[in-house]
Amino acid sequence: MGRYTYTAIDESGRETQGSVDADTSDQANDALAARGFTVTRLAVQGATNETADRGSWTDRLRTVGTEELILFTKQLGTMLRAGIHVLRIFDILQSQSENPRLKKVCGTIAADLRAGTTLHVALMKHRTVFPSLYCSMVLAGETGGALPQVLQRLVYVVSHEHKVKSDVRTALQYPALVLFALTAAFVALITLVIPRFATVYEKMRITLPLPTRICLSLSAAMRDGWPWIVGGIAVLVGLVAWAVRTERGRYLRDRLLMIVPLIGPLVVKASLSRFSSILSILQSTGVGILDSFEILAGTIGNAAISRELTGIQTQLEQGRGLARPFASARYFTPMFVNMVAIGEESGNLDEMLREVSSHYDAEVEFATKRLTTALGPALTVLLAAMVGFFALAVYLPMWDLAKIATKGG
Repeated sequence: MGRYTYTAIDESGRETQGSVDADTSDQANDALAARGFTVTRLAVQGATNETADRGSWTDRLRTVGTEELILFTKQLGTMLRAGIHVLRIFDILQSQSENPRLKKVCGTIAADLRAGTTLHVALMKHRTVFPSLYCSMVLAGETGGALPQVLQRLVYVVSHEHKVKSDVRTALQYPALVLFALTAAFVALITLVIPRFATVYEKMRITLPLPTRICLSLSAAMRDGWPWIVGGIAVLVGLVAWAVRTERGRYLRDRLLMIVPLIGPLVVKASLSRFSSILSILQSTGVGILDSFEILAGTIGNAAISRELTGIQTQLEQGRGLARPFASARYFTPMFVNMVAIGEESGNLDEMLREVSSHYDAEVEFATKRLTTALGPALTVLLAAMVGFFALAVYLPMWDLAKIATKGG
C-alpha cells in the first residue's frame, strides 16, 4: 500500500491538502470522493521529477485509446453539468489521468484556455488525440450553448464507431490471414519447389503443359527479377499512400470502395449511419442546417459523400428544402430520403435522423455478418484453385512421361 498526497476541493468549496493511503490511484480517488472531495491533484508521496523526466521520452510514444477518450469525455461532460469551471475541470483531468500523453495534453489545453482560446480550438491542436469529428462536435456544442449534452451524445458516437470498426476489423481478420497464407505459399512454391522440378523437366524430351510452363516462367522471373519486383511493389505502395493523402485520391478510393461487391454496401451504410447520427445531434442542439453541412463535410470520413454534400449545400442555399437535394444525390437511399422528408414536414427531423441511424446500425451489423459468411467459401474456392493449379503444373509432365514410357514398353 502506498501513500498519495492530494489537493482537493471540499464540499464547502475550499481547497484542502493532505495524504491518503491506498493501493492504487483509483482507490485513492474513490476514498477521497467518499469524503466529498473533488480531487485536483494526486501524486505518489516521494515521487521525484527525475522519475518523471526518465519516462518522458516514452510518454510521447504512447497513444490515447478509444476507451480512454470515452472516459475523458464522460468526465468532462459530468463536471460541466455539475457547474465546475472548465479551467478547473482540465486541472482535475490532468491530475487524475493515468495516461502520460493525455495528462500532458490536458495541461496544454488548460494553458490555452487560460490564454483565452476556445475549447474546440484548443482541442484541434491535438488531432492525434481528438479527431476532426470530436472537435467539430465540441464546436457545435459551444455554438449552440449545449456542450454537456453534445458531449453526452459524443460518448455514444465514439463508442458506436469504435464498435463498428472493431466488428469490421474482426470480420476481415480471417480473410486477411488466409490471403497472407496463400501469398506466402505461392511465393514458397514458385521460389523453392518449382525450381527443383525444373531440372528434371529440362531432361524430358516432351512438350511441357501450359500450367507447368507458366510456373517455370514465374519462377525464372522471380529468381532473376526479384529486385525489380520488390522495388516495383514498394513504389506502388508509396504512390498509393501518397495518392490517398490528396483530395482526389481519397475521392477515388472511397468511390471504388463503394462499388466493390459486399464491401461497398457496408461502407455506404456505415457512412449513412454516421451522417444521420451527427446531423441529428447538430439539429437537436440548434445548429443551423448550412452550418451543420459545413461540419459534416469535414467529418463524415468519406470523400465521395462529402463531395455530394457540397452539391446538396448549394441547393439548400437556393431554398430547395432538404429532402429534394438528398433525392438527387447519388449515395442517399430512398429510405433515407423518405425519413428526412417526413421529419422535415413534421418538424421532428432530429428524431427521424436518430431512427435512420439506428436502422443503419442494424444494417451495418447484418452486412458485416454477411461479408464474413460470403468470404469463407470464396477463400476456400481460391485455395482449392491454387492447390489444383500447382498440382497440375508439377504432375502433368510426369503423367505424360509415364504415358510415353508405357507406349515405348
